[in-house]
Amino acid sequence: MSDEVSKALHARAQQRIPGGVNSPVRAFRAVGGEPVYIARGEGPYVWGADGTRYIDYVGSWGPMILGHAHPGVVKAITDAAAFGTSYGAPTEREVLFAEAICEALPSIEMVRLCSSGTEACMSALRLARGFTGRNRVVKFEGCYHGHADFLLVKAGSGAATFGVPDSAGVPADTARNTLTARYNDLASVEALFAAHGDDIAAVIVEPVVGNMGCVPPREGFLEGLAALCQKHGALFVVDEVMTGFRLGLTGAQGRYGIRPDLTTMGKVVGGGLPLAAFGGRRDVMMKLAPLGPVYQAGTLSGNPVATAAGLATLAELRRPEIYEALERTGAALEAGLVEAAARADVKVAVQRVGAMWTVFFGVDAVTDWESASKADTKAFARWHGAMLKRGVYLPPSQWEAAFHSVTHDEAVVEATLAAAREAFVDVARG
Repeated sequence: MSDEVSKALHARAQQRIPGGVNSPVRAFRAVGGEPVYIARGEGPYVWGADGTRYIDYVGSWGPMILGHAHPGVVKAITDAAAFGTSYGAPTEREVLFAEAICEALPSIEMVRLCSSGTEACMSALRLARGFTGRNRVVKFEGCYHGHADFLLVKAGSGAATFGVPDSAGVPADTARNTLTARYNDLASVEALFAAHGDDIAAVIVEPVVGNMGCVPPREGFLEGLAALCQKHGALFVVDEVMTGFRLGLTGAQGRYGIRPDLTTMGKVVGGGLPLAAFGGRRDVMMKLAPLGPVYQAGTLSGNPVATAAGLATLAELRRPEIYEALERTGAALEAGLVEAAARADVKVAVQRVGAMWTVFFGVDAVTDWESASKADTKAFARWHGAMLKRGVYLPPSQWEAAFHSVTHDEAVVEATLAAAREAFVDVARG
């Protein structure tokens, strides 16, 4: 499945890096085989260490909305780096970046920069607790908000249960304050508020889930969450690390007409560099140090090279034709994949919102973690391998969304669908 150069590199990596990778899903264990080591990227393509070219639908797990090595972003990075890569002091570019975020997202009156989506979500929820004086947060089974201890939690036997750690090393006492509900199920959230409403600081949600595959919200679900939070005095926190600036210039909150109290962002906002942010209501954000009692800090927060990449990316995304092109590409991929699977008599559900999508095998539709967990992961693994063999690089997990960029043009889409037609036949043959 992977080239000989990658195999040799992976053997070396496993001697010094746990599992040979610096983020678990990269290990390809969900699909078998060994990972492809990437040497470079340009536009819609990445090249393996042996020089093989692949059409890329990982896109660095979402950030590369403009394609790899976009000339404007690369120039912004190199120009900024020529003046130094980090100062640990305020810069004009941080101000420009904060202004750009607030201008794009009306729900954000103030913003704090950090370096990763994990940091953004962890900090936003600490802020929510500090602002409300409450201890508990509600998350949804199958939604991922980074690897902070209290967020590595899954549901127990029912939706209205106390959290159970989903990772070794997470103390039970830490997880106990995280309550887990069922995505797309308002009743499960209402039950939690009925039992613990006076101690729930916040509800955090991926507005379109990307961490159990692409799962859109049911009509009224996000609006219902906002109303429940308002009724019970909790903060509504929308995790737009994945969806922010990918589903439109105003993110998922603009697409679905919601106004969160706090928003977390990452991936696209950094233009491919480590940069993230969280922001929201002014009265809430003013509880952050140095103005308030909620502490949050970071040596590389607002890094001058990262903010240069982010600003260059956001400038490109202000062009309306960008999202029109992404939607056309997504629609063509969706229709073509549905047709190819049907032609091969392979049961799939192709789910897409804008420029993120997933092909689920063996199910009619996915609306929550329970239905996602019924997908045929073995069939997906066969399809993944068959696509990789034909030069298409997909996320190596049934439960990770795929992403396309503005550089995925009609020729790239047709090449992808040609590979998919053959790959579905391989799956049908077992």
